[in-house]
Amino acid sequence: MPSPDEAAPRVRGALSREKVLAAAVSLADRGGIQALTMRALAAELGVEAMSLYHHVANKEDLLDGVVDAVVTEIGASVAERAPGHAESWKSALRRRILTARDVMLRHPWAPGVIEGRTIISPAVVRYYDASVGLMLAGGLSHDLVHHAMHALGSRMLGFSQELFDPTGSADEDASEEMLEQMAEQAPHIVEMVANVAHDDHEESKLGWCDDQSEFEFGLDLMLDGLERLAA
Repeated sequence: MPSPDEAAPRVRGALSREKVLAAAVSLADRGGIQALTMRALAAELGVEAMSLYHHVANKEDLLDGVVDAVVTEIGASVAERAPGHAESWKSALRRRILTARDVMLRHPWAPGVIEGRTIISPAVVRYYDASVGLMLAGGLSHDLVHHAMHALGSRMLGFSQELFDPTGSADEDASEEMLEQMAEQAPHIVEMVANVAHDDHEESKLGWCDDQSEFEFGLDLMLDGLERLAA
């Protein structure tokens, strides 16, 4: 339960969809997406729950809206960080994607919500469209840009989809037990896990393998390949 200092201020003035979504993002940031219920959101805003339905049709509409809000934040952050000089398409795209990651790290619940949406958010469409335009302006063919979008996937929005978590638990003893159970059927995976080190800084993680160093390694590998193909 957040302290009064941590809690977001009550809404002032007329309620709007933008205010509802901003409060929803704030609530999820503090308690995770599981904390985002219509009842909790109404309490956050200091209104009756029924008042929310004038601005969000239902919980699914609310989740679509928070995705839109987070990706809109990405777009604003990208614009703020634009350098005052011309960039190559590769440098601009890398900056764009790493900026998106910074936003996702501020909202670590967002990747799971984005992956669970069945409707593509208008903000996501605009974000991807600008990324496609960036590559086309850099001289990449439509075919290569199409391949790039498939290859980059969720990395375009600043996170990578986990293949799996071989430990399956944040508990160290349980993780060791899981690895022992896997040893006979997956000896190579167990050997790899025992010999690799992942970023220990939780603030740079969005998953077991999705830490900053792994994210940048995969991103640079794909951007270097695209640059070579474009040439």
